[in-house]
Amino acid sequence: MNARSSQALLPVGLLLLAAAAGAVAAPAPLAADPIAAAELPAKLPPHWLWVNDMSFVRMADGRSYLVDADEGRMRGMLNTGYSFTSVALPRDGSMIYSPETYFSRGVRGQRVDVVTLYDPVHLQPVGEIRIPSKRVSAIPMPGEIMLTDDDRFLLIYNYTPAQSTTVVDTKSRKFVGEIDTAGCALAYPTGPRSFFSICGDAGLLSVKLDDRGRAIAKSHSKPLFDAQKDPLTEKGVRLGKTWYFVSYDAEVYPITDEGAGPAVGTRWSLVTDAERQEGWRSGGVQHFAVHGLTHRLYAIMHQGPRATHKEGGNEVWVFDLATGKRLQKLPLKNIATSIQVSQDAHPLLYSAFIGSSTLDVYDAMTGAYLRSIGDLASTPTLLVTP
Repeated sequence: MNARSSQALLPVGLLLLAAAAGAVAAPAPLAADPIAAAELPAKLPPHWLWVNDMSFVRMADGRSYLVDADEGRMRGMLNTGYSFTSVALPRDGSMIYSPETYFSRGVRGQRVDVVTLYDPVHLQPVGEIRIPSKRVSAIPMPGEIMLTDDDRFLLIYNYTPAQSTTVVDTKSRKFVGEIDTAGCALAYPTGPRSFFSICGDAGLLSVKLDDRGRAIAKSHSKPLFDAQKDPLTEKGVRLGKTWYFVSYDAEVYPITDEGAGPAVGTRWSLVTDAERQEGWRSGGVQHFAVHGLTHRLYAIMHQGPRATHKEGGNEVWVFDLATGKRLQKLPLKNIATSIQVSQDAHPLLYSAFIGSSTLDVYDAMTGAYLRSIGDLASTPTLLVTP
């Protein structure tokens, strides 16, 4: 053995001798982390919202994030399974309903669909309602999951590709049944016991329910728009008894369905003739929002060719729903595919882009940028306010 090799072995030898002599002591165990659980307010503040994440990069791990927009931080999170759409919130805030899908082997195996009931104070599951494994797996959109006006029945859109609506009784916590809506998509409530779906022939399917949640009447209307020349997007918003939808060419359709059949009110346009020539139109995942107290409609706007109704925009235009008059153009800090507005006297405007993990917050009346909340959802889609 030469001098160099003996020097290289020396530290090892010394280490072995020290260990044998007991000179190397095991490190002291670390103290256990304290376990603490925070309770959320029983009634959510007006500037808190749920940011729903379909988790496009990890489809088996959907999530929903509870965000405090005033303080700019996350307050809680739910894990919500495969191809997640959104949570549904009853008006009294007493529960959180979340339609979810799971597979026995994580990403394969037997499929199980449930509506999970979460305690809103502790964000813990308190029950499950088994539903048929038919829930639509698609980019989330308004109309896939809705509560009737009295919060009694949860309506869930199915696509297999046969189309139907699952009805869940939130009072008895039971699956009620499945309503065939062949050729017609999504569910838009029009009262405590009624909803409509949009059909491929440009008509609406009106459905009436009894007190058990069973369909007792269905009627199919005549076409209400031209599905070939100027189709409607399916991303409607509601104020009072009226649902507002926009066409590919930026025409707003106010639709009501009060028992005598659906009707379209006076149509109006988001754009002038000159702006239409410049390609201005609305688009995104959730490109409309309304503020009830001021009767304002907020619309994500962009410039693009026809049939770009899924593209986001860098501006939000604000309209008076009573007159159709544009009130403001609000520039956005970042491109948005989803917007929502808080429903208080000092409303905030929220915006998110499906390809970003950031939620931007603005003053909804002035458009002033307030703050951004980062490191949230991987693919934020539907924004839900209390």
